[in-house]
Amino acid sequence: MFGNISAFALTVAAYALHLFFVFRILLRPRVRATSPVAWILFIVAVPFAGIVLYLLIGEVRTGSRRKRRHRRIQADIRSVLRRAWRDDDATGIVPLGTESLARLARLGSETLPRGGNRLTLLTGAHSFLEALVRDIEAAREHVHLLFYIYLDDRAGRAIADALIRAQARGIQCRLLVDHVGSDEFLRSELCRELERAGVRVVAALPTSIARIARIRLDMRNHRKIAVLDGRIGYTGSHNIAEEAFHPKPRFAPWVDATLRIDGPTVRDLQVLFIEDWYMDSAENLDHLIAMDPGRHQDGRVVQIVGTGVNSQNRALVQVIQSAVHMAREELIVTTPYFVPDEGTLAAITTAAVRGVHTIVVVPARNDSPLVALASRSFYQPLLDAGAEIHEFTRGLLHAKTITVDRDFAMVSTANLDRRSFEINFELSTLVYDSDFASELRMLQMGYLDDCRRVDGRKWESRRWPRRLAENVAGLFSPLL
Repeated sequence: MFGNISAFALTVAAYALHLFFVFRILLRPRVRATSPVAWILFIVAVPFAGIVLYLLIGEVRTGSRRKRRHRRIQADIRSVLRRAWRDDDATGIVPLGTESLARLARLGSETLPRGGNRLTLLTGAHSFLEALVRDIEAAREHVHLLFYIYLDDRAGRAIADALIRAQARGIQCRLLVDHVGSDEFLRSELCRELERAGVRVVAALPTSIARIARIRLDMRNHRKIAVLDGRIGYTGSHNIAEEAFHPKPRFAPWVDATLRIDGPTVRDLQVLFIEDWYMDSAENLDHLIAMDPGRHQDGRVVQIVGTGVNSQNRALVQVIQSAVHMAREELIVTTPYFVPDEGTLAAITTAAVRGVHTIVVVPARNDSPLVALASRSFYQPLLDAGAEIHEFTRGLLHAKTITVDRDFAMVSTANLDRRSFEINFELSTLVYDSDFASELRMLQMGYLDDCRRVDGRKWESRRWPRRLAENVAGLFSPLL
């Protein structure tokens, strides 16, 4: 009898626990309609394990203390920044038809489109690293680097050697790397060499089990930034790593795109670096914001959009959707991880239905099998709408780019997935210039030479076990 009562009590407690978490999920802010449904389904389908997983990655918790500190840092930096811009001579005039996009980006990131920027598009890892080393060698005051992944390979050694030489010349070098993405490097002898040489190395968003109740441990700083003397900047999809990418060599080469920027927009990159550096090092670099990057008469109009869990994170998805809606003739998107929310998917399919030549380029082989399955669950609605899907076969296409009508271009650190939209700290560069958009489009079209186009009829007739696996993964895509 007592055994029956105990079993009944445990059953009631289990139901009550699951009901509590269902209510907790339903009370969360509605960022995406499908996310609560997916979590509820997962908790019901996998009892207890689903609750544990939800506590680990179901909510974007940054910790109230860290959030308050980040807001104070942002407020202080914005105040200094307003004084640094003496007038509006760096403000760029965006082309007709893109004003609303620029306004939306400004509301989300508090940055203006700025004219007078010279841009260099760097594609191969060798050309990117060669240019960065050359600029480190030419630095006279400081070198600031922020990267999600820093590998202890030939690329990492080349950058480290340049930093050590710069530090020996009296140049202050600071290196901020993500704690998880660069974990191997942070434990390496190469990192110790940099520190012994005087280079300050700091881990962004450090993780520990003790912090699990307050902060989501898989929240990452996914930005890629280099700022040299407050005058030259880099951002894009390259990490400090060789194309061979030794942690996952069978997917190599990694194919990326990065911008080298010379002009007023570099100050906005500096601001983002200073924010992130201050958060994890406690060193205030506000005084460096006053450095004038200079302006070029023949430069282009560029706008930086920095997003993160404390920084209007919805701005990223809103900017992307707005750019897609802006398309009238052609839309080309490249991304390694294509797990869009329903709004972004609807925007892309609607563009195709409107008659816009819509091309989505993704890797044929993805380093994340689950993401690859979920990604392919979105193929059918795109194909039905008339969009083209091309799978890149020469390695892992890691470039995150968008071009619209050869008039607007975006080079980003962000993927088209929930992690980039809601969890990571990301950085997107918007370029309002037809010449550059055409240059980036040429790169995108070059990717197509190494792609196989997905045939709609063959895709629709694929075997049912494959469709089942993809659709199940797609069902849980809001969790990815």
